[in-house]
Amino acid sequence: MARPTNKESLITLSQSSFNKLLSLIDNLPDPKAEFPLGTMNRNVRDVLGHLHHWHLLMLEWYKTGSKGEKPVMPAIGYSWKDTPALNKKIWEDCQSLNLQEVRQNLMTSYGKIQELIDNHTNSELFEKKKYKWTGSTSLGSYLISATSSHYDWAFKLIKKASK
Repeated sequence: MARPTNKESLITLSQSSFNKLLSLIDNLPDPKAEFPLGTMNRNVRDVLGHLHHWHLLMLEWYKTGSKGEKPVMPAIGYSWKDTPALNKKIWEDCQSLNLQEVRQNLMTSYGKIQELIDNHTNSELFEKKKYKWTGSTSLGSYLISATSSHYDWAFKLIKKASK
């Protein structure tokens, strides 16, 4: 499916990509198995934790931006060029949790992201420069990155690693 350009396609693609990912995981012979060497995210838990934390970042950016403030992106203490270090920190934070806990966290943050999308009109989501905090892009663009694009990345990583 093409990159969403309206609310309906954003909802459809984010939900279908998420469900496709969960279906892949649910059909793995051993979702707790370690992936082959070569990726930082070494198992399904790590990947789902990564998605959950990026949901939380998106929600925080939105909350801060909605107050008329400029959110720190991607996170306090990190610039966009530091994304690998941020992802490593996210990975470290997930190590004390089990797959079931991380999956439940992801389901909760996914629900909050879907609610955020549902609560906006098409123009609120896709009009560029509508919100000062999104700069020259749209809220929808941020949400695509936090949902369908990220779910596709996770699907491809898990599928490749589980072969």
